[in-house]
Amino acid sequence: MRSVREEAVLLLRDGMPNAEVSRLLSVPTGTVGYWKHMDRAKHGDLPGRKRSTCPTCYGDKLDEPAYSYLLGLYLGDGHIIRPKQHRTYNLAISCGDAWPGLMDAAEEAMRRVLPNNTPCRVRRIGCHDVKVYSQHLPCLFPQHGPGKKHERLIALAPWQQTIVDAHPWGLLRGLIHSDGCRIVNWATRTTNGVTKRHEYPRYFFTNTSVDILRIFTDTLDAVGVEWKATKRTVSGVNVSVARKASVALMDLHIGPKH
Repeated sequence: MRSVREEAVLLLRDGMPNAEVSRLLSVPTGTVGYWKHMDRAKHGDLPGRKRSTCPTCYGDKLDEPAYSYLLGLYLGDGHIIRPKQHRTYNLAISCGDAWPGLMDAAEEAMRRVLPNNTPCRVRRIGCHDVKVYSQHLPCLFPQHGPGKKHERLIALAPWQQTIVDAHPWGLLRGLIHSDGCRIVNWATRTTNGVTKRHEYPRYFFTNTSVDILRIFTDTLDAVGVEWKATKRTVSGVNVSVARKASVALMDLHIGPKH
């Protein structure tokens, strides 16, 4: 007579889901999962763990448009850490709850850059951290280091610059979506005694890192967008794009967050 474990293993080999075996045999789901794992290990049938994509360690080809966008998100409002209790690094992009489309875009970029890794979302007060775990994150983002980004040198590696040169709008979109915005300004103008309100859109990017600001403005120059830097504030330096033709170009390739 078969034991309950033997019966469960036979059903699992036939393709019955763990939860259904658990209900049928009145065995905890965790126990069924353990029996399945041990049976597959015994027969050498365990699925191998897929490694992360890494152009540095393995020469893997990156999804360059997605990487350029994710690089912009990281430079603008992302961070890489490795807590002592964790075995690997994680990249977190903080997204306000008012921007669900941004969360989707960040998660999609992570899936395309690291197709063998699964992103997740962690709820915070008023926002979510879109996160992905990988031992190769420092390879993908060599700007990672101890301390705050504005307190250390931030420079693109030659291979990163090559990607940005080929896909500049991805980087700009990521920077604007993380640390920038598109707003509608207004001003009044009096003509022949009649005062009229004039509205016009403009883009802002604010950052405290001189290096990140330079990367942003150099890339704007490369795509032909005119910009102007305003004086430093507590939050950093504001870079403004207000010229009509430049705003139209930004609208074509970036658009507002959503």
